[in-house]
Formats: sequence, structure tokens, C-alpha cells
Amino acid sequence: MPPPCKTLLTTGACSDESCADRHDVRICNLCNIWCESETSYQQHLNGKVHRAAIQGTPLVPTHCPVCNITVPPGSFRYHERTMWHKLMQTQASEDGTPSSTVNCDLCRIDVPAGNWSAHLTSQYHKKKERFTSIKLAFVEAERDKNGVTVSHGGDNACLDFGVIDPNDLDSRYAYSASLTIKLNSTYGRVRLISVRMTSTLGRSTHTSFTCNAQPTQLVLNTNHYVAIIFNPEGNTGYYDDRAELVFEDTTLSQRFTITRSLRAVVGVQADLELLKPIAPYVRPEPKEWAPIEQVVEGVKPPTLAGIVWAVRLPLANIPGYVTSALANGSRVEKQNRVRNTLLPRDLTNSTYGRHWKTLLWVEEVQMKTDLQQYDMENVVLNPGPQHKYYFLNVPGLAEKRPSVIIGDTILVKNHGSDSGRWFRGYVHVVREKEVGLRFDPSFNSYRGNRYDVRFELNRLPLRRMHQALETAFHPDRVLFPMPVHTQNAKAPTDAHLRDINPFNRSIQSNLPQLEAVTAIRNLRPGSAPFIIFGPPGTGKTVTAIEAIRQILLDDSRAKILACAPSNSAADLLAIHLTDLGSQLFRLNAHSRNKESLPRTLHPFSQFNDEGTFSVPAPAKLSRYRVIVSTCFSASVPYGFGMQSGHFSHIFIDEAGQALEPEAMIPIKTMAGPDTNIVLSGDPKQLGPIVRSGIARGLGLEMSYLARLMKREVYNERKWHGITIVKLIKNWRSHPDILEFPNKRFYAGELVPRADELITHSLLRWNKLVLPDFPIIFHAITGKDQREASSPSFFNPLEVSEVKRYVEALFTDRRLRLTDNHIGIITPYNAQVSKIRTLLKGSHPGIKVGSVEEFQGQERRVIIISTVRSSIDFVDFDVKHTLGFVANDRRFNVAMTRAQALLIVIGDPAVLSLDPLWRSFLSHIHNSGGWTGKRIDWDPREDGVEGARSGHRDYARERRDRANTEIDELIERTKALILDPSRTRLDADEHGEHIEGNVDVPWPEEA
Repeated sequence: MPPPCKTLLTTGACSDESCADRHDVRICNLCNIWCESETSYQQHLNGKVHRAAIQGTPLVPTHCPVCNITVPPGSFRYHERTMWHKLMQTQASEDGTPSSTVNCDLCRIDVPAGNWSAHLTSQYHKKKERFTSIKLAFVEAERDKNGVTVSHGGDNACLDFGVIDPNDLDSRYAYSASLTIKLNSTYGRVRLISVRMTSTLGRSTHTSFTCNAQPTQLVLNTNHYVAIIFNPEGNTGYYDDRAELVFEDTTLSQRFTITRSLRAVVGVQADLELLKPIAPYVRPEPKEWAPIEQVVEGVKPPTLAGIVWAVRLPLANIPGYVTSALANGSRVEKQNRVRNTLLPRDLTNSTYGRHWKTLLWVEEVQMKTDLQQYDMENVVLNPGPQHKYYFLNVPGLAEKRPSVIIGDTILVKNHGSDSGRWFRGYVHVVREKEVGLRFDPSFNSYRGNRYDVRFELNRLPLRRMHQALETAFHPDRVLFPMPVHTQNAKAPTDAHLRDINPFNRSIQSNLPQLEAVTAIRNLRPGSAPFIIFGPPGTGKTVTAIEAIRQILLDDSRAKILACAPSNSAADLLAIHLTDLGSQLFRLNAHSRNKESLPRTLHPFSQFNDEGTFSVPAPAKLSRYRVIVSTCFSASVPYGFGMQSGHFSHIFIDEAGQALEPEAMIPIKTMAGPDTNIVLSGDPKQLGPIVRSGIARGLGLEMSYLARLMKREVYNERKWHGITIVKLIKNWRSHPDILEFPNKRFYAGELVPRADELITHSLLRWNKLVLPDFPIIFHAITGKDQREASSPSFFNPLEVSEVKRYVEALFTDRRLRLTDNHIGIITPYNAQVSKIRTLLKGSHPGIKVGSVEEFQGQERRVIIISTVRSSIDFVDFDVKHTLGFVANDRRFNVAMTRAQALLIVIGDPAVLSLDPLWRSFLSHIHNSGGWTGKRIDWDPREDGVEGARSGHRDYARERRDRANTEIDELIERTKALILDPSRTRLDADEHGEHIEGNVDVPWPEEA
């Protein structure tokens, strides 16, 4: 496609009749801004500048004194973050005057004169050169030439077959459309030599578009027709190719080519219409707020206001030196600055607190930045009865985006006010889509009043972690256990095993579980932490529960604090212990929604007069033999004044999901010299949620469990039964579903022991690609899209395909499935929302969520939608293309939730960039579970062993292959696998991070 006409853009008109550039640019008369295309015009209409103009307060351009250029309205903060502004800063003279610049017409940017040579050799400029060459190659290839025209009744550049319903493929396997060729000039004699598809010229020899045109001598002013046949082979998806019509001017003995794009979509038209973007995607800009000068405090919830703490939480505000270290530079520069200047050189028991506190502050900086993306402008507050509460509608509240709980605070001020006076409202009520706030009595909102809203980060969990890190308890046997801390410790003997009479009878026949329970019961006081290493479906929680019961039975003085990172995991622990009666207490945070607590646990919890959770007096609390809470709420006993060492044992289930400082809340506040610590989890499954790439790179993402398991004393073979036991019997999945993750992550040691009445119950389903093989990979080329201001991706064709599989499962009544039997996992929030939209009418009970939402859960059927498609796999950095897919731990969790049937829907061209996914897909293909578009590599080269060895860099091979194809296109005018105009060459680091973090879940705060 030719570029927009510069003359039109600069003068408003173009009188050059020979001008070949585009003239379809648009101007916004309200804002007096030119837009280079219809798409950018629509984006402008939905943007901040246009909205401000509509409201009568248009934004004005800003002059950048450093670059000596005018920056478009509302874009100055973005401009300050660009590499060009930073280059200008480095080149500015000492007296503050800007240095001279050179304009790069290709990049449309002013470059500091001193950096011109570097700019010409930069990756940015070379990309522009490369794609400009490709654009010109496209234009030249598509241009009618030598008196020959190629048309088909529509846009001459593309022959579009439209949307074809999949149901029509049963009765019609192929579709035909014609290209019309006409010789309009008497100059020379022209002959059509051949018509070939670009897709057959590379490594792949398969195409869904074919043409059997025979060599033809063109007759002057006569139409010649070439039939293009489209055959999707019964598969849904997007189909793109390019027909190359090769002609020869026999008079000059010269050949030339004219190309036409081919396009078709096989999908359900109604679904695609329902799921299409609501508005063009507009990249979110950082929110800009004036400094808060005055805050009027609101009214706290009664439970929050009435608590009397014996030990007060530290404020632990972010120090200025941390903020300064993160103020400027690239992410790598900031990370190195923090590592070299703020973190201690070595992690020891004396530097432990400083190390983790610094990383928590780095994480908090990013959390605050991410939370700003939810701030709102010009919204209403709806007063409740007697104006006691003011209700604020919060988009995304149900999905915890943002996460808002009782006790959180939200700032509001009158929209358009310059006073800097904000009112702080405390959250008293949380509903599905709105929150109820209480402000100072001086706050009054009337109908029609509009407000600006700022969400404040709930720092309570952070302060609790800082409090734990400041305690004096830091023995090496807990933080840095070594062999010396296991002296005289021995693994359980046969006699010890026979001495155990399990409450759960199934443990008697499960040797690893029995060994773990026995070893934990027999731990000497003050031992090194003991780890129950529990791969998927092996019963680590059941083992921990049994160990708790045996300890209580063996020692009447034992008192146990049992924790987990999430309320759901803590509830599961408590439910298994309800037969303890009055000896059990489920400690809940005051902010927790009462409705989220299972009714089974209501008798074991305490409520106040307002119906919210409360905590017994310290004297009563200390009498319970087992207290169950989240890791965060485990600070309550310490805050109430309970003495360290009160508990003989501290259990942390799902410990691999907790930040190390989070795990330290129960340990460093409540453990004493004799307290034994038991961790259960799997470092090969999901780890802690960390939003800051800098904190992640410096180790905050590694859990306490994972760090300990890297130490010598937790070698699972040498120290089996002394410090660690690995559970190996899987009670969840069909053996074929378990096979790949078993060999890839667990050295093939897992033994399938699940009930075949469940795991084999769907083998008779007639949609299985291979009978008796309960895995399907559906290969589909979709189109990943974004809409409005949300950077999250969705793929309408994959959503529609998910629905088709769900309907097919319920159509077969022999399977006797209900909504509760099916789970749908997808890594992008937008895809979650679209799938829910399509299923809400027919199957609202099916759980749809991210990988994190399925940790620790299982379903008879798991459907995975991977979303990202190959249309964009070159123009979007590989780490972003696969950032939520190519993660070993996420992959492991996703693939091990299914009991009887696993269905994966995705684009193999993208997924195979990652060697793990490539091996998985090869394994499915080799086993007979592949359906949809054909595989485009040799699956015999991969498989389970290939995934384990990782001996080839397939991601690099695919990128190199794409580069080769692009170079080939430039030289021979062949088609690309992407539209180069979509390449995001102007991405700045901040914008990348906004896009990358939008799908990161917020940690549970209760």
C-alpha cells in the first residue's frame, strides 16, 4: 500500500494528477489534526485529545525545549520517555540550549546531529529501511504493468472469499473465484506463463488456494479468466496467500509479475460479529495527575477502626533512594543500579531483611504505576440512602482489575477543580460492579456532579511483610539450612512406618505419602524445614493434613499454625480439619467478603455485629490447637501480642506460590527456636506474582520453597525422608495426559493411579481425533486483536472454536457432562471475557479463567485457548508474543488440570517458536491427536525427549526462517506472513510494560 500523500498532509490539498500516494487521509475539523488513514482517524476519535475537545477544554500542543519541537496534545509525557528525547538530553550543551538536529524522512523524527551516524546504523532505522523496501516491493508487485490489468470486481489488491460457515463445508469442500486478465495496449505481445501461490515457494509446499491456469496468449482488449480455488479441507481459520501471475512479453523476451492477495475466513459469522472489537485499539497513555496537596480523611470500616494492636505495623514507606534509583534509564540500567548500589553483595542472615525489603520497595513502585491505569476521570458517584455510602462503578471489579476489598481507600475530587483538594473514601461495601465508600461528613455529592478518581494501593500486605523482615528471628537452620542442621536425623524406618495408623486410609498404601507423614511427625524440635514436594495431582495437601493430624495425636501440647498464600487454599486446609471441632479456628481477614467463605467453615470463624470477620481476644485465640489463615493474615497473632514460639509447628501449603517475604510472615513472627516448619508445594508449578520486571530479574519471583530446594540439603535422593519427600503417585489424570509433563518436568517418575471410571470416561467421544487418545490439538490460524484502550489480546476464531467444542461435548449425552466438569484456560483477560460472553447464555457455570485461577484445581475436561496467532508473530517481540504462554511453570499447570480430556486450540506457527511447546505439539501429532491446519515441521525430530534435551533453538530457527522469507520477498516480490505497516517500531519501554502487565493478576490481599 502506498504511503499517505505528504503534500496533502502539509498543505491540505494535492493538485499533482500523477501522484501515486494515498489521498484517503482524514482531518478532524474539531481538533485541526490530520490522520494518515481511516484507522488512525477512528483511533483519534476515541482518544484523549478528541474527548477533551468535545468537552470544550481542548488540549494544546507542548513545546519541548530539549528537542526544540512541538509535541502533539496530551503526548508530552510519552515523548519524554522516547529514545529520541533521551538522545537529545545527552547532546544538549551545558548552557541548556538544544543541540542541532537532522530530520530523518524515513523515520519521521529529528535526530541529534552528533548521533546521525549512529542512527543510520541503528536497528530502529534499519527496520524502517527494510520495511520501506518491502512496502515498495508490494506496491511494485501489485501494480498493473506493461498494458496488462488484473481485476476481480472488488479491491484489485485482494481477492476476498469472505466468511464461510464451517457447517457449509460438509456439503461443499471448495470455493471458486475468478481473476480477470486484460491486455489493454498494442505494445508488444504478452503471454500468461503461470500462476503460482507464494506459500508454495518456501519451505512449505501446501496451500489452501490453488490455480490450474494454463499458459495463455493474451488477446488485445479481451477478458481472460483465471479461476482461484479455495479448499480449507474442512478446517476453520483465517487463510491468507498471494497469487503470483507470471507474464512474458514475447516481443522483448522479458518476464514480469503481477500479484494479488488472497483471503478467506472459515468461521461462524454471528460469533465473529459478536466478538469483534468494540472500538479500534488505542494504546493507553500514562495517567498524568497534579500532586496531591490536601486530603480530607474518610470514615474507616468499624472492624478496621476498632482493632487494638499490641504490635503496630511499620509504615515502611518507599525510601527516596529507591525512587531515585528507578527514576530514569532503561530497565537493564535500573536493574543494575539496584543490584550494585542498593542490594547487599551476599544474601546472609545479617543482610536478609535489607535484601528483601529493597526488592519489595522496587515491586511497590511498579504496583503503584500499574494501579494508575485504573484511575478514572469525569465519573459520577451515586449516593445511597441517607448519603451514608457513595457508590462508585468500577469497570473490571468482578475480575479484580483493579482488586478492591473492604478497607481499601479511593481518592476523589471534583472534576475540573484546580484546588488540589481530594477526599479519601474508605471501602465499606464491595459488590460485583461497584464499591460503597464513606467520606468525611463534609463531602456531599449531588446529581450531576462528576469526579476524578485515583485508586490507592493497599499497602497492608506490604507492611506485614516488612514487619516480618524486621524481626530478630533469623536462624540459619530456617533461612540457610545446611547438612550440619540435620545431624543425627534419619529417614523413617520400616518400624516407624508400621507405627503410623493413618486417618486417611489411602495413605497406608502410598509409600511416599506415608514416609512424609512419618518423617514430619518424628522431626526433632528445631529441625531444618521439611518439604513435601508434590507434583500435580499427587496429594500434597492431603499429606500435609495427615501430618497435622498425626502431630496432634502424638503430642497433646502441640499447637499448629497452618497457612497458604490464598483464601481458597487455606479454606481447603480448614475443611479437611473440621472434625477437630472447637480445637480449630479459621482466621479470616476483616476485609474478606463473607460470601466467599464456604458455609462449612462458618462455625469455625468469628463475626462481629456488622456481619464481617473478627478475631477472638488473644487469650482465647491462644487456646486453639490449630489456627488456619492466609500467610498475610498470619501476622494477626503477632500483632495481638502472641509470643513467638507459641506454635510447635508452622505449615505452609502451596508454598511455591508465596513470595519469600510473604512466607516469612508466619515464620519470622511466630516461630521460636523449637518450632518446626513444613512446606508443601511444587517449584515446577506457578510461582509468586511479581509485577516488576526489575524485581523479578533480581530474584523476587523465586519462592522460599524454590530457594531451599536449590540447596544441597534438599537433594531429593540423598536427603529423602530427612528434609524432603517427593510424592510420585498421580491421582488425577489419564496416563496419556500425564505422559508429557511427567517426562518433561518430573524425570518420568510419576505413576498414574487415578480412578479409571473418571479418567477413561470420555474415550468414547466421537470427536476424538484418535479413538482412545484423550488429547486434541486443534491447529488454527486465527487473528489476535485488541480493542479500545485494553492492551489484552483476544482471538475471535479461537473463542468460536471453544464454543463449538463445548457444544459438541454436551451434544453427546452418553458423556453425562455438566458445566462443573469443564474448565477453560486462557492467558489473556480479554479472551476470558469474550469466551464468557459467548457461553453465558448456554453454559454460564463453566469456569473460564487464567492459569493462576486453576492452580490446585482439576476438571474432567480442560480446554486451552492460547490466543496468539502467527499473523503478528514477526512484528511483535517474541517475548511478548509468547510471554504468557512460553513459561514452563504456566505450561505445566495448564496441561495437568485435566482428568479425562485435554483440548488445546492454538496456532502452531506461533507456539512452535518455543521449544517446549514445539515438542509438546510434536508429541500430540506423533500420538495421533492433531487436527486442523497441517503441521509445518517434521514432528519426528521432536517429542518428549526433544523437550527435555532442548538441544535445538527452534525459536531462533523460526525467526531466521522468517527473515530469510522477508529477504526473499524483497528480492523476488514475494508475500510476507504479515502486513509490514502494522509493525510497532515506535514502542517505548513504558508502553511495552503497560501492555505486558495488563494480564498479570493482582495478588490476593486478604
